[in-house]
Amino acid sequence: MAGHSKWANIQHRKGRQDEKRGAAFSRVAKEITVAAKMGGGDINFNPRLRLAVDKAKAVNMPKDKIENAIKKGTGELEGVDYVEIRYEGYGIGGAAVMVDCMTDNKTRTVAEVRHAFAKHGGNMGTDGCVAFMFKHCGQMIFAPGTDEAKLMDAAIEAGAEDVASNDDGSIEVITGPGDFLNVKEAIEAAGFKPEYAEVTMKPLNEAELAGDDAVKMQKLLDALDGLDDVQEVYTTAVMDE
Repeated sequence: MAGHSKWANIQHRKGRQDEKRGAAFSRVAKEITVAAKMGGGDINFNPRLRLAVDKAKAVNMPKDKIENAIKKGTGELEGVDYVEIRYEGYGIGGAAVMVDCMTDNKTRTVAEVRHAFAKHGGNMGTDGCVAFMFKHCGQMIFAPGTDEAKLMDAAIEAGAEDVASNDDGSIEVITGPGDFLNVKEAIEAAGFKPEYAEVTMKPLNEAELAGDDAVKMQKLLDALDGLDDVQEVYTTAVMDE
């Protein structure tokens, strides 16, 4: 692994997410609605919905808001018809960026994403220009000091693809996207609680940025993340703390 602090970056990201709790509710509600629309309103038969509801509970979203979002997806309540779209591009130093959106107006969304890239020193690219730099997978990160041997036993037995220790002492568990929730639940049942757990687009290689480049890249990521239609922003960039 690279010499940067994986743990510090995860803690930094969690802090930023906590600051934007209201936006988190809106994004999770969209994800629940789209998941229910695509696969039905029963979490036992819809893994994507199950994952979205899990995210909602993690940010303490009220039960009635979760239920209403499901009903909008299944058509029991009137709601906005969202479509999913992904934009790709480059940030500072050529670092790759992928932006996942849910929108009811593609024209508005692409204009806002393109503007954010251009304003903050990035460039929006074509479809597929950076997707190959990421792996779609489940990722869990555990705090430094976690018993690696016991965690590895639990993770591998549950069906994890890989367990690796980082330079800063944190431990990373990787799963297939479809196995993520089952592996997470098995690991938690064994007594381990991840500090970060998501189905994500994990960069295959990371680009470390420092100084002014790191500051500029963070501004670009914040600008993209602050757009109403944006659900997730993924990047190969890692900023030094």
